Amino acid sequence: MKIKKIISVASVIVIAALLVYGVYLYRAIFSENTKFSETEFYVHVPTESNYEDVKAIISPFIKNMEHFEMIANKRSYPDNVKSGRFLFKKGMNSFELVSTLRQNVPVKLAFNNQERLENFVGRVGSQIEADSISLLKTFTDSIFLKENGLTKENVISICIPNTYEFYWNTSALKFRDKMIKEYRNFWNSKRISQASKVGLTPIQATILASIVHKETVKKDERPRVARVYLNRINLQMPLQADPTVIFAKKKRMNNFDTIIKRVYFNDLKIMSPYNTYANIGLPPGPIAMPDITAIEAVLTPENNNYIYFCASVSRFGYHEFASDLNQHAANRKKYVDWLDRQYAASKTSK
Repeated sequence: MKIKKIISVASVIVIAALLVYGVYLYRAIFSENTKFSETEFYVHVPTESNYEDVKAIISPFIKNMEHFEMIANKRSYPDNVKSGRFLFKKGMNSFELVSTLRQNVPVKLAFNNQERLENFVGRVGSQIEADSISLLKTFTDSIFLKENGLTKENVISICIPNTYEFYWNTSALKFRDKMIKEYRNFWNSKRISQASKVGLTPIQATILASIVHKETVKKDERPRVARVYLNRINLQMPLQADPTVIFAKKKRMNNFDTIIKRVYFNDLKIMSPYNTYANIGLPPGPIAMPDITAIEAVLTPENNNYIYFCASVSRFGYHEFASDLNQHAANRKKYVDWLDRQYAASKTSK
């Protein structure tokens, strides 16, 4: 009788202990274990981080680290740490936290109109783990440039503006390799043939597209502007593109943050391979990252015999075109007169 009573008491104790442990385990797994005010945010775990590194990174956001560690150990997380970008949501429990640390969330990376490679890698480096220095070094690697027929001046041509998905922990090398792969996909046989028909290589087409892109924001006007420059190339005339002078001036100043709205006569004398008033032909590299519409404008230009153009005073944002110098002079006079009137009006209003 006593034995049965002892067994019964022992059973009760065991059951009670199991219940207590069950409650503890349930709370450890399913109770909220976050302590941040945001609805959600991303946690970044650098490459080659270990379990201790992860705990240090997430500890400011975890309410009960003991609960997290218990679940992490049960799910073998300490031996399977992943680097990357992970989404933490307010109210997650320990089970969900461990699960989210196994789901690397890609970064949607978009870029366009970057003026230089330095600007481009700075933008990219702010969105993925690889920093701008490592990216710049990778893109300007002499072996890579030689193997792909590129130079430091034109290597930015391989970066086709678009929206891409990358894991945050993408290395500089993998990012560059992705860009050259996308570049090769973009320049398919059809586009290479189109470039050849207008007398350009893909790199040359991109350089010219960068000028067209900067010359006009009106996408429907770009094929016309592109043809003007192609006509000048065929006539062996200087391109005389103001955006190239602006680029040369910024490069000489070593300040690409400055805003230059007008080109003055003295600017046309700047000694630079990017100054298309002082040099015949294309500059050594793009003066910006052209978008795809600008590239397509160069590949499929309008059929015209225009050689000159200047800003329009009747259709702001557009240009007036001419095939001879007399018509261009008339168009230019309209624009200069309009500028003078605007200046006079501004003086009167003061």
